[in-house]
Amino acid sequence: MYKKMAKELKLNKLIGTSKKDFDACISNGLVTLRRARLIPVAKPGDEIALASVILSALKLIDEFRKLTFNDLKMANGGQVYVYTEVTFPEFPESRIDGLILVVRGKKIKDAALLEMKTGTSVLDKEQVDRYIQVAKEYGIPRLVTMSNQFVSAPTQFPLQTKVPKGINLYHFSWSYLLTLAHVLLSGKDYSISDEDQVHIMKEVVSYLEHKKSGTSGFNQMKPGWSTVIEQINTGARLRIKDPAVAEAIDSWHQEEQDVALIMSRNLGLLVDSGVKKHRNNLQGRLDRDTKQLIEKSTISSAYRIRGAVSDLAIEAHFKRRIIEMHVTIEPPNTKGAKGQLGWLRRQLENCQKKNPEQYELVSSGLLIEAWVKNARTPERAQLGEIDNLLEHLRGREIRELRVIHFEDFGKAFSSRVKFVDRLEQMALSFYTGIVQHLVNWEPQAPKIVKPTTKEEEGPESPEAVARGMASAHVPSESRLSSNPDQMIPNN
Repeated sequence: MYKKMAKELKLNKLIGTSKKDFDACISNGLVTLRRARLIPVAKPGDEIALASVILSALKLIDEFRKLTFNDLKMANGGQVYVYTEVTFPEFPESRIDGLILVVRGKKIKDAALLEMKTGTSVLDKEQVDRYIQVAKEYGIPRLVTMSNQFVSAPTQFPLQTKVPKGINLYHFSWSYLLTLAHVLLSGKDYSISDEDQVHIMKEVVSYLEHKKSGTSGFNQMKPGWSTVIEQINTGARLRIKDPAVAEAIDSWHQEEQDVALIMSRNLGLLVDSGVKKHRNNLQGRLDRDTKQLIEKSTISSAYRIRGAVSDLAIEAHFKRRIIEMHVTIEPPNTKGAKGQLGWLRRQLENCQKKNPEQYELVSSGLLIEAWVKNARTPERAQLGEIDNLLEHLRGREIRELRVIHFEDFGKAFSSRVKFVDRLEQMALSFYTGIVQHLVNWEPQAPKIVKPTTKEEEGPESPEAVARGMASAHVPSESRLSSNPDQMIPNN
């Protein structure tokens, strides 16, 4: 009887299938899986253990699920079911790490497959391609991967692979998920309303931060980073298809995201990074940065921090082995160059007063840069030479000002570990000592002028009295003249 029922059951497209029929497929062995548990029985560091913890957190913590599902463009409403070690009947050799189902009206309305990697393990293209076929076969609209590999946005995927229509690929680094948890616990940008869920989130964070969990931040550039620096400084020509160039670009992108996550945790809000137009196009970003590196020997990033004076831009100069960071400020358009520079100088003096220790860390590397109307290149000077800068700007119109912080990394620029440590500390110091205190100029709101009364005007002159008496005998038509001297006075 059991075998007969199993043969009659068949799992087609997952979306639209009733939850009752899906459960019947589980009961009869067509689909094998385990329910995700917050406290897994697998050993720490195992992919299944990590999958179980993360999936349980998504089910149990409303705000964590909402943030994550928003990134995945996944339905938030309905009941959420989470599973690990999932095997489908048509692909018995593929045991998938995770499955998320969203059920409304007793039917499956949305779903996602998940593949996890821990430690130094990276995504395998052959495995990902198999899981894409699983998603296609059962109409599952998304495949989500999680590993210690970094991307600028969840919509960017670390691997180049062919994706069928109707399926989307997403990727989370473990650091990104950990950062979401920290932001929720900070209560600044988002917060968890239920106290019990707050405690669960803290336990999840504790697990993810444990050295045996298999999660880690980005701590060193790839070997290609050092190779490219050596090639540039010996005058060798970089080639687009050189593996070292690809490793250097990839290292920069991963460090960019790591800096964004570190700042997010320190600020308690999510910091966005990368190039906006390439947010959903990793290959486009790779092509852009490769061209910039080969042609200009530089590579750059931008960070969008809500409430900051502007985006924070960071640029690496390979030939000079320096890092430049800057923010752009809109100066008062009611003042000339002298007034605009004085306005900026007063802001920087305020930075020094508010945080003298951090200001001291960056002050020696501060530059002021002025972009002048109709000029192709800007004028710049060190902080103590603003007066000299003014001499070059007299009679010219400043469009925008930049505050730049630069550091000469020297040998540390080519050190795969020291470069990461120093860049992250530099970004935090510049933001803490300078950026967070800067503001753009805004015109004051117009003020209403109080109308003056007759008493405030004082006694009228004899001539005014005479004009008023004369106007009293003028015919009414004449009183409507547009000439102010012929208007009817207020009695």
